[in-house]
Amino acid sequence: METLKEKIARVVKEEIEIRPYDPAWPAMFEDEKACLQNILAKDLFLRIEHFGSTAVPGLPAKPVVDMLVEVVSLNRIKAQVPPVLEPRGYDYFWRPTSGDTTPPFYAWFIKRDQAGRRTHHIHMVEKDYPQWEGLLFRDFLRTHPETANAYAALKKNLAIKYPGDRVAYTRAKTEFVRLYTDKARALFNKE
Repeated sequence: METLKEKIARVVKEEIEIRPYDPAWPAMFEDEKACLQNILAKDLFLRIEHFGSTAVPGLPAKPVVDMLVEVVSLNRIKAQVPPVLEPRGYDYFWRPTSGDTTPPFYAWFIKRDQAGRRTHHIHMVEKDYPQWEGLLFRDFLRTHPETANAYAALKKNLAIKYPGDRVAYTRAKTEFVRLYTDKARALFNKE
């Protein structure tokens, strides 16, 4: 049986590949959303959003659909959801919001296809968690193609630089994401 340390070491070393935009990604989101709504208790979550690069039409991305799920209680999620999803092959992590140990913690699941490739990342958080800012970044990229193109170039370069280091890849994108999330906050708060 794999220990948590071994599981973390395995998933952070998985290859990073940036692919051209796939118009199937929104349907993959909708299919997984329906799956979660069918197999999990309806009173566990409030909304499910598609975010990340696969939610931006035309944007190259890792072929992994990011889903943001607003939950009513992370304590209930921690107790009730892993026993439902893990037997179906999802990897489960109780992970910090940033860094290696920084609270607040949240539930994160990786869904894979039959070949073992990641297909979905499911982030389950409560209403006031910082992950919701990902929707601002998504919406900014959707409405600013020049920024989306710059982000695509950055991701492609980082995937070449850090092909098997997901932690370094993500950290190297942080400044860009933070800058344009701040711009989105300023822009969308004015409207």
